[in-house]
Amino acid sequence: MSYRDSKDQEKVHTDFKERMSYGDYLQLDQLLNAQDRLSSHHDEMLFIIIHQVSELWMKLILHELWAAIDAIKNGDLQSAFKMLARVSNIQNQIIHAWDVLATLTPSEYIEFRDDLGQASGFQSYQYRMIEFALGYKTPHVLKIYEKDEELHRDLKAAYESPSLYDAAIEKLAEEGFEINDNLLKRDYTKIYHADASVLEAWKKVYQQVDKYWDLYQLAEKLVDIEDSLQQWRFRHMKTVERIIGHKTGTGGSSGVGYLKKVLDHRFFPELWDLRTHL
Repeated sequence: MSYRDSKDQEKVHTDFKERMSYGDYLQLDQLLNAQDRLSSHHDEMLFIIIHQVSELWMKLILHELWAAIDAIKNGDLQSAFKMLARVSNIQNQIIHAWDVLATLTPSEYIEFRDDLGQASGFQSYQYRMIEFALGYKTPHVLKIYEKDEELHRDLKAAYESPSLYDAAIEKLAEEGFEINDNLLKRDYTKIYHADASVLEAWKKVYQQVDKYWDLYQLAEKLVDIEDSLQQWRFRHMKTVERIIGHKTGTGGSSGVGYLKKVLDHRFFPELWDLRTHL
């Protein structure tokens, strides 16, 4: 060991009796003791951790999406771009998590599947909030969370709030594009459907990129997010099919059938349609 290495080690803090440590700051005792297996099967640990990690990433996605919506409303598009780019990178992490879960074989999963009862990823309230933030509003899912009044209240507030795309459309109107007035006064609890005035506005943005550079960047950030979300959904569907085939999900959904159906939904339809019209 060199003299310099020895001096560096002398500077390292080792006494944390009265100081906050790395583990204290991250609450690692609580975090690393939250993997309570209901079976003795080795692979249940994998199943729990994959879903817990995904929920942590979703928490950060929501943190960024809500802040991006506020930034767009306040005209701070540059900050929104940074937040939305971060969301896309987080999505890549979640997509690759399916590759790890796919190492679980049908024979292994069936050994502890019944221990899950009716618990299912279908009930992930953070995933529902992400759908709400992106404009996919489905009222029937709110019933799942009625047993927790505080959570139900938060979900209902998210359900009734304008989505990321609503904020983008309002920004188009602020920049002088003629947007259907009914859209600017619409009921945010309804699923958004494509509108000719929005398509025409985005077409002009893409035809005059230099003039509308910020709006063009915003549009491409939205496309990145939807593209990644659909890749996540596809990997989810294929992983479920690989492990349980076409069995009914533990939460009562049709499993693969349901996951295939939601792949058809488009969050930002005009941004995909304009590619045909350009």
